[in-house]
Amino acid sequence: MISSKKSVVVVEDDPRLQQHLIMLLEKPVDITCLTAVSSAEEALERIPAYRPDVVLMDINLPGISGIDCIRELKKKLPRLEVVMLTAYEEEDNIFRALKEGASGYLLKSSTPEDIYNAIRDVYSGGAPFSSHIARKVAQYFRSEKNLEDENEKLTPREKDVLKLLASGYIYKEVADQLDISLETVRTYVKRICIKLHVRSKVEAILKFRS
Repeated sequence: MISSKKSVVVVEDDPRLQQHLIMLLEKPVDITCLTAVSSAEEALERIPAYRPDVVLMDINLPGISGIDCIRELKKKLPRLEVVMLTAYEEEDNIFRALKEGASGYLLKSSTPEDIYNAIRDVYSGGAPFSSHIARKVAQYFRSEKNLEDENEKLTPREKDVLKLLASGYIYKEVADQLDISLETVRTYVKRICIKLHVRSKVEAILKFRS
């Protein structure tokens, strides 16, 4: 039984690809595309009014970049999930996007099913990006000069939450495992991000694993 539809906004400046994504998102019964915009400026103006669950964000936009757009959107909608769209595995951009709060990334050549699953994944608290990029991001954080063990700043309960997330559990499953509410899990994740000096659960997991 479908409990609710995952609402999506597309941010893509290529008219043909934008229309293609809109058409794709019309097909699943559990996903709905609220609107599509062609620039970061338009996204910042319109998305807060729509309050979608997920944004599919092109990285390379005219004017303000998709990465900079994430930072501003997250200030207005902290719980917004953002999946980046990119033509290539541009490592520097991927790292920057994750640091600004993106929950994952998709290649523009991804199959429709990959796109649908990525939306469902981030909606459930997951982080969809390829194992290839996951390895590179983990290596990136290992190479950071500031290698103090910030995990020691976490309380035992916060560590329990982070361990479960790092093992692939979604927020609801973490709540069930620890016998706490979904909102409490979200609160723990916010505290973890603050203590580890990161902007997203993805970066917290990667820093924890490194």
